[in-house]
Amino acid sequence: MTDEMAVSDTRVVIPEGVSVRVRVPASSANLGPGFDCLGVALGIYDELLVETTASGVEVEVIGEAADEVPRDASHLVARAIFRGLDAAGAVTGGLRLRCVNAIPHSRGLGSSAAAAVSGLAAASGLLEGAGVRDAFDADEMVQLSSEFEGHPDNAAASVLGSAVVTWIEDGPQGNRYRARRLVVHPDITATVFVPDTESSTSVTRGLLPESVPRRDAVFNVSRSALAVVALTADPTALFAATEDRLHQGYRADAMAPTAGLVSELRSRGLAATVSGAGPTVLVLSAGPVPADARDIALASGYVPSTVAIAGGVEITRPSR
Repeated sequence: MTDEMAVSDTRVVIPEGVSVRVRVPASSANLGPGFDCLGVALGIYDELLVETTASGVEVEVIGEAADEVPRDASHLVARAIFRGLDAAGAVTGGLRLRCVNAIPHSRGLGSSAAAAVSGLAAASGLLEGAGVRDAFDADEMVQLSSEFEGHPDNAAASVLGSAVVTWIEDGPQGNRYRARRLVVHPDITATVFVPDTESSTSVTRGLLPESVPRRDAVFNVSRSALAVVALTADPTALFAATEDRLHQGYRADAMAPTAGLVSELRSRGLAATVSGAGPTVLVLSAGPVPADARDIALASGYVPSTVAIAGGVEITRPSR
């Protein structure tokens, strides 16, 4: 701890002028059968620059949803920063945020999870930059960011990169969110088909039944296990590994264009799934998506874009 740092109510006060830069990838959850437990990081990035100030919260937003998000301490990124500082017993007088957003909002590409991860990563960088403590480790980042979502698949993918398997453990202190990173086969790429329409995760979750037939549960268990094999060792199994009977069918009527596009792409042998809660469609493949499939998507109002499987969140100190 530096001499300039003060202590208030047993909490360390980070001084003015400490700054950090963060780059965080989008993500797609479920990947078909792995509802709330499989995710993959995608090469679409939000960037964040944060500096501590004397007081107040200033938020500048450029890019996606710039006209829709708050410009004060209620902004999700700001809330995540304060949550991260609080977890370490630290505070700051104020913050200046510059958010450059490329991840579409409410499209099933993990924008809220990315915001939480970027804020917590910024807090981690501020804490380390001010000499309060070492940066949060991967387990801490997964735990803190998953608390914002209530499930860890998107958040863990943005933290760890590549693909992830996640799970939740019950404990006396509440839920513990866990994740392990998978090394995705180098031949696999992702193509996202993004529409102009939005969806609400809370609404689409409300369409799911409390119980499903045992045969469907067994079907999804087998496909989720196969998905790990397909992602890491055998991309030829991607089509079978992305089959689902647990959630997509129950949501289909509420997202008819998305369900129709998934069906059309799968009829052509492509491993298409609803990305998270939709309405974006994800295709994982070991080769390019054919031009005619892209044309069908465009005619339905979905813009295709091939993106890399991404690495995890990056934290750097801006050069002075």
